[in-house]
Amino acid sequence: MPFNLPIALTLFRLFLLPIFVVLFYLPYSWTPFVAAFVFWLAALTDALDGYAARKLKQLTRFGAFLDPVADKLMVITALVLLVDQYADIWLTLPALFMIGREIVISALREWMAELGKRGTVAVSWIGKYKTAAQMVAIIGLIWQYNPLMIQAAFVLLYIAAVLTFWSMMSYILAAWKDLTAE
Repeated sequence: MPFNLPIALTLFRLFLLPIFVVLFYLPYSWTPFVAAFVFWLAALTDALDGYAARKLKQLTRFGAFLDPVADKLMVITALVLLVDQYADIWLTLPALFMIGREIVISALREWMAELGKRGTVAVSWIGKYKTAAQMVAIIGLIWQYNPLMIQAAFVLLYIAAVLTFWSMMSYILAAWKDLTAE
């Protein structure tokens, strides 16, 4: 297994996940902030590992595999915890949609890779904006500093949901010819 800075950042993100979950459930007044901080730190490593891999020319197959796995685990874990905490349909619906999109796109990428057309469903700028909106929304929903923050986080969550739909449709349309060919 190759080991370099980008992979170390990705592994650190995975290491933070159980810490985040424990902090999320601790019953102290300071834990929402600290849990949000840990999630923010994990999100930061998500941005840094890709940047470092490109800048330092340390792109590896293992890193290309592990990074999206860590990203999806981080986001899905946070969304599941938030759905449980809020127990609200207005959070549950976009969370389910976002989780569903990740499953659909992962399956689509795997299938397209089998056809030798992985590049057809490569990450786009829409996905990057979706991820940014999603991360900031999740941080606000975890921290819950005040009602304004929660409302802004919900707005961002819905913006992320729209971008989620947009990016999913972009990927599906890019692969449509192959999906419908018999």
